Formats: sequence, C-alpha cells, structure tokens
Amino acid sequence: MPINPWIAKAVVLAGAVVMIAIRAPHGRRSRSAKVATNRKTSLEIGLLAFAWVGFFIPLVWVATPVFGFAEYPLRIGPLVAGVMCLAIGLWLFYRSHADLGTNWSVTLEIREQHQLVTNGIYRRIRHPMYSAMLLYAIGQALAIPNWVAAPSNLIAFAILIALRLRHEERMMVDQFGGEYAAYAARTKRLVPGIW
Repeated sequence: MPINPWIAKAVVLAGAVVMIAIRAPHGRRSRSAKVATNRKTSLEIGLLAFAWVGFFIPLVWVATPVFGFAEYPLRIGPLVAGVMCLAIGLWLFYRSHADLGTNWSVTLEIREQHQLVTNGIYRRIRHPMYSAMLLYAIGQALAIPNWVAAPSNLIAFAILIALRLRHEERMMVDQFGGEYAAYAARTKRLVPGIW
C-alpha cells in the first residue's frame, strides 16, 4: 500500500537539518585552526560544488513540484530501510566530526598542529565521514519516491569519494609518513573489515 510522500519529505528535511546542525559547530571550530598545507585544486572545488548540488536536489524535491514527473509510489519497506540508513549515517557523521575535532576541514587541508586521529570511530575506519555520507545518501535513495531526487545525493557523493579519496590519502602519507602507512595497513577505508 503506497504511503503519503510527505512522510518521506519530512524525513529528508529532518535529515538535512540534523546534518547541518552537526557540521556547523565543527566548521566554526575548524576555521579557528590555521591552515598549514592547502591542497585545494580546481578538481576539488568542482567536486565540492557537485556534492552540494547532489545535497540540494532532494531539498528542491521537498520544497517544489519541479521533479513531479519522476514520482513513484512510496512503500513502507524502502522508507523504513532509508530511515535506518539515514539515522546510522547521521550518527556516524556526528561521531567522525567529534573524533576529528579541529583536524577536520571541508577541503583537503592540513591544520597547524594537525594530529593523525586513530581513536574513536577512526580506530576501525580511515574515512568514516565518507562512510557516513554514503549511508546518508543511500538512505535518501531508499526513502525518496522520485527517480531524479532519490539517487542525486548518492551519485554526487560516490563521484566525490571516488575522485578525492586517493588525493586525501596521498596528503596524509605526505604529512604523517610511516605513521599513516601503518594506520592504513591495520584499517579499512570505508567499511570495517571489508574495504
């Protein structure tokens, strides 16, 4: 039996508000730490812009009928699975920000007195923030009954991660050398025990 799509719209809006609320104080705190190394390239800027577009398309779906041509019936199974992925993704997003502290940056940067964080959630996953964003995007893809809005965030973040991860790990090796190599050898990138 189809469910009212406004339930999915409420879920998507609430998820976006929580994500912004998690990130905002960490962004302010991170900006207070001076940047020692900046690896922001035109590719990096383009990827971040593309990720923002992917993040905002579901919000456009919530607020306007512009993607109405791509609607399909919302079902309980995908909605529940989507909400679970969103919740786990948001928890992981919070935890990864809290564990990184001022070492976090939205772009590829090393802060003055930057430390390699290997505790908390980083004990098992090298890039839990990317894992969080992927889980969040999978949750949206499941919960949004729209062929355009549902996959937009997932596609954007998958491309960002695919093109950025190697550069980020290279930056960390350049900064921390053998310490990062040893850390990488005992952890997985995105999924504990798998990859």
